[in-house]
Amino acid sequence: MKLAIVTAYPPSKVTLTEYGYHLVKHFRLQEEVSEIILITDKTKGEKDLSFKGDGCKITVRECWSFNSYKNLFAITNVISDTKPDAILFNLQFLKFGDKKVPAALGLLLPLICKLKGIPTISLLHNILEQVDLENAGITKNKWLQKAYNFIGSTLTRAVLTSDIVAVTISKYVGILEEKYKARNVALIPHGSFETPPEPSYSLPKGPKQVMAFGKFGTYKKVEILIEAVELIRQRTQEDIEIVIAGTDSPNTPGYLNAMKAKYSHVSHLRFTGYVAEEDVPVIFNESAVVVFPYTSTTGSSGVLHQAGSYGKAVALPDLGDLSVLVREEGYKGEFFNPDSTESLAAAIQHILVDESYRIHLGQINYMAACSLPMSTITKMYIDYFEAIHFAKSGGFALNLLKKLEPIESEV
Repeated sequence: MKLAIVTAYPPSKVTLTEYGYHLVKHFRLQEEVSEIILITDKTKGEKDLSFKGDGCKITVRECWSFNSYKNLFAITNVISDTKPDAILFNLQFLKFGDKKVPAALGLLLPLICKLKGIPTISLLHNILEQVDLENAGITKNKWLQKAYNFIGSTLTRAVLTSDIVAVTISKYVGILEEKYKARNVALIPHGSFETPPEPSYSLPKGPKQVMAFGKFGTYKKVEILIEAVELIRQRTQEDIEIVIAGTDSPNTPGYLNAMKAKYSHVSHLRFTGYVAEEDVPVIFNESAVVVFPYTSTTGSSGVLHQAGSYGKAVALPDLGDLSVLVREEGYKGEFFNPDSTESLAAAIQHILVDESYRIHLGQINYMAACSLPMSTITKMYIDYFEAIHFAKSGGFALNLLKKLEPIESEV
């Protein structure tokens, strides 16, 4: 199978870059895949293809850019030129831009591929029905929110023309089936990027690192984390370093620089900037606790799966998709009220001062991560692609693809 994957890819700063990297890393090892056509965004640096071990051929076609009006045509031309046997889109609603027209045009691609007769799976990491448009930094205007919801519903219908739409949270399946009467939605878990050998759960010498990882400024806010750690410092003797690992959200450029200035008086506060893929294990392994300073959620959390892979304790808000994910996939953390600095301080402090509790949380999260490795997730996609090919050859109707769901329940 010549498989095309449309995704942002390192060293890109566009959303879902890390997930795209790990999709490629594990699809290349599936025996059914003879070649991957990586249809990705343009970057100044070379694409990171430094994988260990054997794997199939990977052909890189850099052809699109964030917020470009030409993406639809550029990607379509590459698809026509390379003639893949199947195509996987790694999507969310602001994948191709945070401007209305480029974002909307990009989400029409699954419809075009379906019209071309190419077996198509769209992995949709979030659905607009579950996105808080104000917290996500899209718009505070209530009338514009209604307009966005209408446009979002229209674009969702376009994505749903895919042979299969994969979502990572069970709640999304119910929403899409009920609202859009869709019968081609499959639950395929997010999966864990890496499953390294079980860690020792010990910490390096020096300050205990309290780390947040991601793109900040919209619904991910560092103020509450910094102020919570300051509270802990006032009432304990804990030696703590605050690590903000990541960059600004595309919707809030300059946010982290503003936070550096605002909290310049805070000691042991480190902003790492962009974290390259090879540096991710170091950031996680050195952390005592991974914190999720979120005010809302927009889908499954790659950071939670990464924290689990490295056996880390987590402090997270009990809200939205994070709550569902923790309960469905077996993760465990110390919950806090996202509107309360004191609540977050109590959650972090409980983990930092109780060594056995920190290790217990890390062990549970490591086991949860190991139960859903990306090798298993990519095999699920292969099974669906094979079923689509079988259906197109007259084997059975596409709405019977739901019969594949027992494959997922085994993990």
